[in-house]
Amino acid sequence: MSRRRITSKELAKLAGVSSATISRAFSPDSRIGSATRDRILAVAREHGYQPNAIARSLNNQRSRLVALVVNAIGNPCEAEEQQLLVHRLQARQLLPIILCCADHSDRLQLMRLASTYQVDHVVVFSDMVSMQDAVDIFHTTKPIIVSFEPLDNENVSSIRIDGAKAADEIIDKIVRDGKKRFAYLSGTNSSWIDKLRRKWFADALAKRGLSFEAQAFGDYSYDSGFKEAVLLLHRDKVDAIICGNDVMAIGARDAARRVLGKNTPDDIAIVGQDGIAMAAWDCNDLTTLSLDHVAFIDAVVELIERHDAEIEGPHSITLTCTARWGSTA
Repeated sequence: MSRRRITSKELAKLAGVSSATISRAFSPDSRIGSATRDRILAVAREHGYQPNAIARSLNNQRSRLVALVVNAIGNPCEAEEQQLLVHRLQARQLLPIILCCADHSDRLQLMRLASTYQVDHVVVFSDMVSMQDAVDIFHTTKPIIVSFEPLDNENVSSIRIDGAKAADEIIDKIVRDGKKRFAYLSGTNSSWIDKLRRKWFADALAKRGLSFEAQAFGDYSYDSGFKEAVLLLHRDKVDAIICGNDVMAIGARDAARRVLGKNTPDDIAIVGQDGIAMAAWDCNDLTTLSLDHVAFIDAVVELIERHDAEIEGPHSITLTCTARWGSTA
């Protein structure tokens, strides 16, 4: 027969302290002497006591939960960022709830379910949900958005990405190398971020009297980059492909080399975007429009801390991309 769980009041009596001291012993940010905390924890282990975090959150109105609304966790870029963020949150005794929107038929219900846990913060990485829906559902907190056009809403903070200068540097080199016929391989046609990324390069081309002569649509996967690059290079006489992310760019590079026998960058220049670790591997050595992922997660955490401190907003942090040069352009 399993042993009955003791209550916090019973633990307080066993440890010879008040119920308030018991509560402080299990709160990582509470002030309590280390000897007292150690003694309480030892008695708790001896009697199998576990604090009820849900009940405690009702008392202090802090759940210490952070909802992360993402597209998927299999995408290398998203996986790198989310791992960094999870570690940073855990170091602050904050626990993430990850909501994966890809392949989920009712994303609104998914967010509603998370909102019932009274999360302290919500960070929206996904471009598969309506930002207004997220604001309405998580109405007790202030969302942080990183995948949408910034909203004019005092309750929403945002991280803005500026890659215009780096895109101009990349286009300048490719054009000086003699490339003139450009194609853009998009990830998701409905993504505001993808449209913004395309605009950075389109503006850089326009400054030089050029434009994208062809366009194709993938889904940010290696397979779509490979397939669409084959179709592009058969259909259009392009000599440079700008891809919506690094994974598609690696697929496009492999298609150009293996299927069509083209060398990069002599026959065709291929550029990615994101700056994931895989792009810098010797076997890939991709030229890419790179975002500092550590700085990106630092910005997310900074916004969370501003919200915790109840600093008046809305808050916005702008990050700048850089060109990471490889052997593909």
